[in-house]
Amino acid sequence: MAKGFNKVVIMGNLTRDPELRTTTGGQNVCSFSLAVNRTWKDANGETQEAVSFIDCTAWGKVGEIINQYTQKGRALLVSGRLQSSSWEKDGQKRSKLEVVVEDFNFIGDGRGGSAADSPAVAAEETAPASAPKKSAKKGKDEEVVIEDLDEEPVDLSDIPF
Repeated sequence: MAKGFNKVVIMGNLTRDPELRTTTGGQNVCSFSLAVNRTWKDANGETQEAVSFIDCTAWGKVGEIINQYTQKGRALLVSGRLQSSSWEKDGQKRSKLEVVVEDFNFIGDGRGGSAADSPAVAAEETAPASAPKKSAKKGKDEEVVIEDLDEEPVDLSDIPF
């Protein structure tokens, strides 16, 4: 029997502020919903629009960060897996399909801003121009530091490749 593959990538806007809860076992879980817009042209050439509302759940640190830095209207790109759950309420069988978020990226600020408005980028840009700026880690313990030594443009002929 072939092994299954369950991966989804969705970009949309939060329909409400994220809700962070803690399980009885002490693990944080964040719930939110994304509105995903779709446009297409019908047989008459007229533009049609539809919106899908996707429930998402993010566990642990991922959920904590989403809860801390996002709010209703904010654009978010999430990737994860689909999970189905079913239960019975008032004699009615119910089911739900949701995205369990494994990774995410901030997209703008929900008000038409850019990714530079996100907390991680904004913190780097507030440092003085003469101060060294740090970038993400290159290897396991290897950190790359970039210093702005002067404001002269780079001569591309000086680059050896």
